[in-house]
Amino acid sequence: MLGRLRAAVWGIYERLLEREISGAPTHVAVIQDGNRRYAREHGEEATEGHRAGADTTERVLEWCSDLGVEELTLYAFSTENFERPDGEREALFDLIAEKLRDFADRPEVHDRRVRIRAIGETHRLPERVQDAIEYAEGKTADYDELYLNVALAYGGRAELLGVTRAIAREAAAGELDPGDVTVAEIEERLTTGPTQAVDLIIRTGGAERTSNFLPWHANGNEAAVYFCAPYWPEFSRIDFLRAIRTYRSRQESWRRTRVQRAAALVGAVSDVELEEAARIIGQFRGSVPEYETDCEDIDDRDDGNSPAG
Repeated sequence: MLGRLRAAVWGIYERLLEREISGAPTHVAVIQDGNRRYAREHGEEATEGHRAGADTTERVLEWCSDLGVEELTLYAFSTENFERPDGEREALFDLIAEKLRDFADRPEVHDRRVRIRAIGETHRLPERVQDAIEYAEGKTADYDELYLNVALAYGGRAELLGVTRAIAREAAAGELDPGDVTVAEIEERLTTGPTQAVDLIIRTGGAERTSNFLPWHANGNEAAVYFCAPYWPEFSRIDFLRAIRTYRSRQESWRRTRVQRAAALVGAVSDVELEEAARIIGQFRGSVPEYETDCEDIDDRDDGNSPAG
């Protein structure tokens, strides 16, 4: 009886969260932490925790598709993971290869037109994993509804260092003019390939750090970050909705700040500049609730009491 009541309450809460969310981020990146601790607490081997985590990955992919997320990047295997014990590492490689092939064959992946891509130093992976990558990418190469990026042998700092060194070598050899180095030039050289800016990073397992994950795409875009306690195998749809709510709250706060700063600017400018400033503020009115701005009577401002910047 108590279990049914708890399930009903959580169901109501989940629907409430869905109503609170007015839109989804374009690109979500996930640090899937806690598989081994989950296994240990359940008296199982680490490989069973990774397998349980793979089941969560399948569910998250479905949630992203349902909510309109265009790109999902999963931190499946970092460059630091090469230091794990041989047995665990090899079992993890087996699971990655198995799941890549399994995903590529799933009818729902094709129904949802999911494109699977591996990012990272994939040449460092065993041949069986590289073969599975080639299989999954080939089977989904024509799709573009939802991109699933699987970060394998990936390290953000090492990636940026490698690009920097390559550019420096070419510049020293006279093959590249430093003045020609652009954002597009750097992005073409990244192992992540054509990846959109990250809007939201989620980390499970309780740790509050982003572990060198997609620094170019996340930090440059000032991505929202959501840390949560559940281990990756325990991550639920409610947790996912909470993360998206955090992203939406951050976006709304950013918009409010822009409006408030614009209002302060109007308080400082001359009448000649007022029309242009009011036009700029008007661009934000559609995305900010009226009760959250102080700009309704902007033409009747009191120059001595304008909002602070």
